[in-house]
Amino acid sequence: MENKKNEINVPVKSKMQEFLDNGWDLLKFAIIALVIVIPIRMWIAQPFVVSGESMYPTFDNGQYLIVDEISYLFGNIHRGDVVVFRYPKDTKRFFIKRIIGLPNEKITINNSEVTITNKEHPEGIKMIEPYINEKVFTGSEYETKDGEYFAMGDNRNRSLDSREWGIVPKKDLVGRAFLRLIPIKEISYLPGVYNQ
Repeated sequence: MENKKNEINVPVKSKMQEFLDNGWDLLKFAIIALVIVIPIRMWIAQPFVVSGESMYPTFDNGQYLIVDEISYLFGNIHRGDVVVFRYPKDTKRFFIKRIIGLPNEKITINNSEVTITNKEHPEGIKMIEPYINEKVFTGSEYETKDGEYFAMGDNRNRSLDSREWGIVPKKDLVGRAFLRLIPIKEISYLPGVYNQ
């Protein structure tokens, strides 16, 4: 009597069937990736490349940032935050600056010193700004109302900012600089943040 081994017949797939199976797997992966990536890109974080020298020395031209969009949905906007916003005079353009004035404040620039006057400081408080490279810059007196912010570049003498075109409405704020990814040697979390 012959010893019969247990044998299983495995159907051989045609090349077309293998191609369709692989294509289906790839399509499932793409759908899952889109379901995850698109909401993150639209509502949580998005990439930006610094263009220009208005934030030097904090940021150089060409640096790659990830901007946190979700924090500002909950109103966590602080003086000193480095923010990306839509330019109020052309909302298709994006600027990166530092929040100097919060809503309902008076911002006075005199002899290159910035003084903030508000409810907490009715006599005014001078800002300490270690991120400024050139200590000589000009300005005047400005006021913000509800939902308005005053923004300036760190490179004050080469920055087109709220001194020129006015306040930034809250609706135009995209988010704060969350990560600096490029250049690799300068990777950092919340780059440039200095809260007072």
